[in-house]
Amino acid sequence: MKRQALLLLAIVLLGLNLRPALAAIGPLLDRIQRDTGLDHVAASLLTSVPVVIMGLGALACGPLRRRLGDNGGILLGVLLIALASLLRGLLPAASTLLVSAVLAGAGIAFVQALLPGLIKSRFAADSGRLIGFYSCAIMAGAAFGAAFTPWLAQSLGWAWALAGWTLPALLAAAVWRRAAPSAGASAVASAPPLVTWRWPRAWLLMSFFGIGTAGYTLVLAWLPPYYTALGWSAQASGLLLAALTLCEVVAGLLLSSLLPRFPDRRPLLAAVLLSLLAGLIGLQLAPETLVVPVALLLGVGIGGLFPLSLVVAQDHLDDPRQTGDLLAFVQGGGYLIAACAPLLAGLLRHYSTDLSLSWQLMALATLVLMVMAVRFSPPRQQRLLDALTD
Repeated sequence: MKRQALLLLAIVLLGLNLRPALAAIGPLLDRIQRDTGLDHVAASLLTSVPVVIMGLGALACGPLRRRLGDNGGILLGVLLIALASLLRGLLPAASTLLVSAVLAGAGIAFVQALLPGLIKSRFAADSGRLIGFYSCAIMAGAAFGAAFTPWLAQSLGWAWALAGWTLPALLAAAVWRRAAPSAGASAVASAPPLVTWRWPRAWLLMSFFGIGTAGYTLVLAWLPPYYTALGWSAQASGLLLAALTLCEVVAGLLLSSLLPRFPDRRPLLAAVLLSLLAGLIGLQLAPETLVVPVALLLGVGIGGLFPLSLVVAQDHLDDPRQTGDLLAFVQGGGYLIAACAPLLAGLLRHYSTDLSLSWQLMALATLVLMVMAVRFSPPRQQRLLDALTD
């Protein structure tokens, strides 16, 4: 029981370290651009590049698992996150920031691709809810990154404020080394590997996750600059992102606790997608007047959609190994899709100095998600599972 509790703690700590490397950039972006000479398009790469690497790394997790195992791959991932954060303090230049973005993206990818399958194998009876809680830890890490980094930057400077996230990553690595299950305990079932690219449903799940996560990356990268352009300070815009992310965490925790009551996930998906759509509309119409409801609506929408996308994917399969293969494919391709959102927003801002069109495009994408979500009915999933395993 004690080792099980330590493993749960390690999972939470790992989740908390998967977003500060991205979320800490937005509130400081204007200052980083002034000091490094990055233009809007290059600055957008600080978020887009890690997300691209997150996608590519997830797709490559099969060879990583075979070479290092789940435990070793996860440990390598969190150590890469620590190294990326440290480099930002030691060498605060534009080129170093881009290199650190690659390292952070790879580290995040390894942890995200390998950990859900391990959760499925170790906590099979309650894996959906635990994956939901793990997703909440990820969003909580984003809240901490957005809230604390601007305040640290006031006394340490932006470079060492970013480097401060080295310590939590090292703590997570140390706890994981003690808590990681033995190879025998974490071994998954002997079902054959899933050939995901030949399964149409896997592509649908990947697209759904990618478009939904595009909303998350768009808000993460460009909401603080959007409000600093309206006259807000870096600290205030960082606190806004942190408050929004706190709403994401609360929504994710509430949704995760409700999962056992909703074997059909579509009512929950409808609620969070409507919330996301309403928040995006408010962000365009009256961003300052409606800032509180906008933060609440976006937080509920994004905070619910992220864990639900993973839970809906893992609902399709029972075998932990095949679930890991599916989630790696869904996250790998999905993050490649999501990486386009901040980059596109950077291009639009470069040529129009306005982000309104970005929010409008994301609102249209949310309508597409609503249409896609209709297909995730439990009977349909069971028929697909039966056809896949026959």
